[in-house]
Amino acid sequence: MNNKNPFLVTEDIKSGQKSSHQWVEGSSPVGLFSSERSRYLSLAISKGKLKLLLLFMVLMVMILLGRSFYLQVIRGDHYLGLADGNRLRIKYVKSHRGIIYDRNEELLVKNIFGFSLLITPADLPDDLREKTAVISKVVETLNLDKKIVEDQIAMASQYYFQPIVIETGIEYEQAMKLKIDSAKLPGVSLEIDSWRNYLAGDSLSHLLGYVGKINADEYERLADEYLLSDNIGKVGLEKQYEKCLKGEHGKKRVEVDVLGVEKKVVSHLPFVPGCDLVLTIDSNLQNKVYDVLEKSLGNSKAAAVIISNPQNGEILSLVDYPAYDNNLFAVGISSKEYNKLLEDKRKPLFIRSLLGEYPPGSTIKPIVAVAALEEGIITPQKSFSSVGGLWVADMWFFPDWKAGGHGVTNLYKAISESVNTYFYYIGGGYNDFTGLGVEKIVEYLKSFGLSGKTDIDLPSEGDGLVPSRSWKQEAKGEEWYIGDTYHLAIGQGDLLVTPMQVNSYNMTIANGGTIYQPHLVKEIIYPDGVGEVTMPTVLKKDFVSPENVQAVRRGMRQAVTRGSAVYLFDLPVEAAGKTGTAQWHNTKDNHAWFNAFAPYDYPTFAITVLVEEGGDGSKVAVPIAKEIMQYWFSK
Repeated sequence: MNNKNPFLVTEDIKSGQKSSHQWVEGSSPVGLFSSERSRYLSLAISKGKLKLLLLFMVLMVMILLGRSFYLQVIRGDHYLGLADGNRLRIKYVKSHRGIIYDRNEELLVKNIFGFSLLITPADLPDDLREKTAVISKVVETLNLDKKIVEDQIAMASQYYFQPIVIETGIEYEQAMKLKIDSAKLPGVSLEIDSWRNYLAGDSLSHLLGYVGKINADEYERLADEYLLSDNIGKVGLEKQYEKCLKGEHGKKRVEVDVLGVEKKVVSHLPFVPGCDLVLTIDSNLQNKVYDVLEKSLGNSKAAAVIISNPQNGEILSLVDYPAYDNNLFAVGISSKEYNKLLEDKRKPLFIRSLLGEYPPGSTIKPIVAVAALEEGIITPQKSFSSVGGLWVADMWFFPDWKAGGHGVTNLYKAISESVNTYFYYIGGGYNDFTGLGVEKIVEYLKSFGLSGKTDIDLPSEGDGLVPSRSWKQEAKGEEWYIGDTYHLAIGQGDLLVTPMQVNSYNMTIANGGTIYQPHLVKEIIYPDGVGEVTMPTVLKKDFVSPENVQAVRRGMRQAVTRGSAVYLFDLPVEAAGKTGTAQWHNTKDNHAWFNAFAPYDYPTFAITVLVEEGGDGSKVAVPIAKEIMQYWFSK
């Protein structure tokens, strides 16, 4: 018999028939190995271990199913996006930034177009040597700092598919070379880009500001609206009206090859251009003001001039001197040029018209005079004798600016000749005469807008400081003395104001007692061509009597006809003004101030001049104002 498996089939020796035998656990086949009962064929795993094995297998299957659910359902969109990102990309079509005009529709800012080089981190070679070779080629062609470029790429690598700007404003010859080379440089692209061209010169640099490439912090806040390659307003009107000027990017859904090169446009959404701005500024006046300051002050002093319309709050001119060329920032300023601006002691980057805080000197006296009239402490005819100053307790002397004094002085003379003694009396009182006192002076200074922003439509503005008893105790740990009240009444001591605040209360006196919110944008023109005109905003009205304001205006008019501003007497129109000479340092020159408005009967022009360390306001600030007013009212 030739049976290959005798353990499965046996043959009955006696009958000669084949029969099947089943194995039984713990026994041997019948008729076989009967002499070797100790031999068994049995399972090597117990029932307990078998259950554990089955449980383990079920657990593994559940883990695999759970992971599959996580990847396909929970994170499915993410990985689908990555997969599509390798084939389909969203490419943005940048909007055209809105342009800016002056009030006479003279173009101040426009867009110019040129070449920028971009790198998309996702499309750079995975191999480190190849990646380094690509970066080295770009650096060599454009003469860039390799470390800076590598840092830019590293910082943007988390955004992966989004291109970053490596260099902008590339010259045509370099651009053509890069265009040819970019076909062999994975991840490198050359695109048409735009940047700003500021046409109005240095005079408008602080006002307009500038744009620059978005930085990491800005992008972190604005990632839903901006690209890493976008420009964004950094200072000035460019920053204040960023959302309006920017517009909305268009989108192209494109199919790309393995090198990230566009092959097919799948869908397209056009961009929406930004709004255009028409300013309240007269650019010719702006340039004239800057020219006058440059001629008068040269490289020795810094200054700010603000001109507004008291009837509506429009700013006709706002000049900070010295200034800078904001085109330097349009495509990225060099470290050499930037350091030059930083090292200039006159601080040309500083917006002193809004952020500079100075003692106002005698320009504050009209407010103190209105307060005294409102509180019934004086009438316009009430007089005091000015003999050169006041003695307090025979220990402290508070002088007039004129040796020997001004004689008998009423309200009009006190304002026109800027008589300190008069304001010592009405501010702090003297002997048996009771003045306003510090609390009332503080109340009226704040009611005219001091110690708070004017809310002009620019991104940065100082608050100034109106000192009080509580402030002095908290800040200096000192009591308030009568001398502090005297100093406050003539705009000295700890009182600080910005030139914008001074121009605001100059407007309020000029128009008879209405505080308008100053503004720089006359009209916003939307992409569909519809314009929105900025209406005048009244912040406060009827908070002081027009009759009392008119009395102060008469004193300011008398300053021009026979007082400290008589230099303006021969202007083509009747003007009124108030000079100021503010002490601020023991060893440095005083700040020179001047406020004026015209025409006197219905003012449409209010000017504030500040010259840092200029000296006497009547000798330095008044001539500057006169030349500007002569120009404006002779046109």
